[in-house]
Amino acid sequence: MKRNRKGSVCIVLGTLLLLAALGLTAYNRLDSRRAGRVSAEAAQQLQAVLPEPAATPDDAPAGEMLIPDYILDPNREMPEREIDGETYVAMLEIPSLELELPVLSHWSYDGLRIAPCRYSGSLYLNNLVIAGHNYTTHFAPLWSMRPGDAVIVTDMDGSRFRFVAAEIHTLSPDQVREMTESEWDLTLFTCTADGSLRFAVCCISENES
Repeated sequence: MKRNRKGSVCIVLGTLLLLAALGLTAYNRLDSRRAGRVSAEAAQQLQAVLPEPAATPDDAPAGEMLIPDYILDPNREMPEREIDGETYVAMLEIPSLELELPVLSHWSYDGLRIAPCRYSGSLYLNNLVIAGHNYTTHFAPLWSMRPGDAVIVTDMDGSRFRFVAAEIHTLSPDQVREMTESEWDLTLFTCTADGSLRFAVCCISENES
């Protein structure tokens, strides 16, 4: 009799755990879709207000030297734009993944549920680090990236910065500091599915590739 009771309890507990796992999976999928919609709407609004790509030195009239402000003063703050109460600092494109996402100016857990966030650094100082949630609509596709893949980041003045993925790493959570203090020009990172590790794509400026 006792064995039957224990067996019944185990079956009930197993069923509850299975239902909980299915519920969590369903929630994560719905949350990913929600995040995808929110970031896509923000991206559309940003694209509508971004100025034309800023002129480069090659665009200067003959005999004139055209130097962008961010080269004259690389310590200047990256410009920001506000959309629906959120402040964005860049647009991120990864053509190989058909991914185009806005980048929030500052990192926070709440922010990651909206869009990838600037974790640290600046485009102008060649040390930008962008963190993203492992939503399928955000940074989960980073797992498919390969060295040589192009990455384009556009600031809110319309200046486009092109990078090439150089190295891809899996790191422990306590190695995040290594990313913020590295010599890479751009780093994109996200959590693994179970949150135990960090997946990082380290990029160099296209001019250095």
